[in-house]
Amino acid sequence: MFTDKNLPNVSRRALLTGGLATGFLLAFHLPLRAAANEPEQKDTTDGRFAPNAFIRIDETGRTVLMMPQVEMGQGVYTSIAMILAEELDADWAKVEVQHAPPNDKLYANPVFGLQATGGSTSIRAWWKPLRAAGASARAMLVQAAAAQWQVDPASCTASKGEVVHAASSRKIGYGELALAAQGQTPPKDVAVKDPKDFVIIGQPLKRLDTPDKVNGKVVYGIDAILPNMKIAVIANCPVFGGKVGKVDDTGAMKVAGVRKIVVLEDTVAVIGDHTWAAQKGLEALKIEWNEGPNAKISTKDIWQDLRAASEKDGAIAKSVGDIAKGLASGDRFEASFELPFLAHASMEPINATVHVRPDACEIWTGTQIMTRVQAEAAKAAGVPVDKVIVNQHLLGGGFGRKLEPDMVVAAVKIAKQVDYPVKVIWTREEDIQHDVYRPVYRDQVTATLVDGKVSAWKYKIAGSAVIARWLPPAFQKGIDIDAVDAAADMPYDFPNFQVEYVRAEPPAVPTGFWRGVGPNNNVFAFECAMDELARKAGKDPVEFRRAHLTKNPRALAVLNLVAEKSGWGERLPPRVGRGVCVQPSFASYLATVVEAEIDDIGEIVLRRITSVIDTGIAVNPDTVKAQIEGGLIFGLTAALYGEITIDKGRVQQSNFHDYRMMRINETPKIEVIVVKSGEAPGGIGEAGVNAGPPALRNAIYAATGVALRRLPIDRKLLAAGRKA
Repeated sequence: MFTDKNLPNVSRRALLTGGLATGFLLAFHLPLRAAANEPEQKDTTDGRFAPNAFIRIDETGRTVLMMPQVEMGQGVYTSIAMILAEELDADWAKVEVQHAPPNDKLYANPVFGLQATGGSTSIRAWWKPLRAAGASARAMLVQAAAAQWQVDPASCTASKGEVVHAASSRKIGYGELALAAQGQTPPKDVAVKDPKDFVIIGQPLKRLDTPDKVNGKVVYGIDAILPNMKIAVIANCPVFGGKVGKVDDTGAMKVAGVRKIVVLEDTVAVIGDHTWAAQKGLEALKIEWNEGPNAKISTKDIWQDLRAASEKDGAIAKSVGDIAKGLASGDRFEASFELPFLAHASMEPINATVHVRPDACEIWTGTQIMTRVQAEAAKAAGVPVDKVIVNQHLLGGGFGRKLEPDMVVAAVKIAKQVDYPVKVIWTREEDIQHDVYRPVYRDQVTATLVDGKVSAWKYKIAGSAVIARWLPPAFQKGIDIDAVDAAADMPYDFPNFQVEYVRAEPPAVPTGFWRGVGPNNNVFAFECAMDELARKAGKDPVEFRRAHLTKNPRALAVLNLVAEKSGWGERLPPRVGRGVCVQPSFASYLATVVEAEIDDIGEIVLRRITSVIDTGIAVNPDTVKAQIEGGLIFGLTAALYGEITIDKGRVQQSNFHDYRMMRINETPKIEVIVVKSGEAPGGIGEAGVNAGPPALRNAIYAATGVALRRLPIDRKLLAAGRKA
């Protein structure tokens, strides 16, 4: 999705600091004072210090920090709270966090211009605004204390939730200052801390959400329970775009506990007193589907169309030097790299609980896109947006799937048919077979070598334009800025360089963002190509990359360190190889080495993974490590097993038996080294996802000589020893 860049000709720095000059994103504004009618969840500003949209301090010193981003396992609530608490000089022991309500004016992600969590933007986008919010609030508290003591505010300091006047040995807690501080005029241009003075940021603090997840107190969206609530399970038309034909509910209504059958355009829901009744009722239904024209679509057809489209000229996303001249001489290399559809398969299946009343609608769910859910629910319920309440929950995984509002819209339509709350739960089969899938991509690389270095690099990406659907104003001049993200921002220096994009939408199959977003395909293609070019040039893969990183010191530094830490160059047994990947993703720099063994029948054993990450200032180093580890496992799972296939307009995979996850016994030792840096924070939630597949592929290449160019890994090719 919208990762580090924006529209062509607008710098990433301009995007993250000032928004887009083209005007399609809302400008981010940090309110100086919370509006009197600011919406909050079961909260009020009465009797508290509420200097802005993010901070609430009551008379006891209890400090509530409002979270503009959602927690879906990435540790963002803790890291955002650390940023605010650092500049506020809060007492960390008294800090609590609370979901922010849906409100684009107050909580819009500065990158997207709306309240959305994704693209590894949570920390890098909010770094400056949240620091400013915390520093401004601290200054107001200091002013209040200074006024009470009748001293110069400059003579006061703050620490751990107290203002201190050292000259008179006086101190006062934030709680005691709450009411007085509320009357202070917010100062202008308050200086934020020098990083050398950080006492919270940079510490490996324990996550705030972990205890309740361990003891079972946490309430995910699927756990919501309301008085008189019923449960609904659904059956969506198995064919993309198909509709409901006839429904015989005779058997279903005989099942004890079944309350109602709801028939929508392409969905049938059974509402019951409990999940078992609803599920058994659904099994007893007899449904005839009008499958429509998409019942003939197959994976073979989709790939045939994509390959044909990829041969067309694309819109130029970036051009340096003279690509035609560069490709006219030298040792030529050409390759195409293909990635399949992928499902999200979050551990928490799709769900939403909804209560629709004649004049209002209330929702309990976990979503990455609160305001869009609110707006779409209002349309479905037929009520004004301000009559829709969205109760946010922690997400049991999101990975981009919950950037879509479809599950909530369906739940609202079902709940409209009854007068009690309904929890709508998708089975794992419905979840996987009615996902919004990671697109299929075909990336073509044409390059030439002169004197052992790349002289020209032409890179063409063909695939869905997710941005064109999800954020239409960002799709300009035929370029999906997400699909070409890491391709246009490669770490290497090539004198002649061109990136093209061909929009190619698969018939009927809905596509969306998947963890790792655009760099998924980019990093795989260019890092696999770099390994093949290194061999063609007769160079070691690490040395070959070093020669092209002379103008990128951060990328070169992580490459050098990962080579050292992974034992690069040390002898290995037969059919064991090391593969390397270097990438700038989400304003972070990551170098990864995977060590893998491939047996004679093509089975793969992961022996060791080493990653070095330069993410700028690491707000919480422990979270950075955890996210790289989790991302690597997520990406390697896709490389080893991940593929969604279509036959007769239907997704063939249905559950974890045929859409496999990587298992604990398959996971090797993972070492993550976090580089100490003074640069602004980058994103880390998705970087590891993109590192694993090419590093593994390159390890296989080193061990067997088989140059795989398509995922998931074809073990038959490895067993046969043939090149893809």
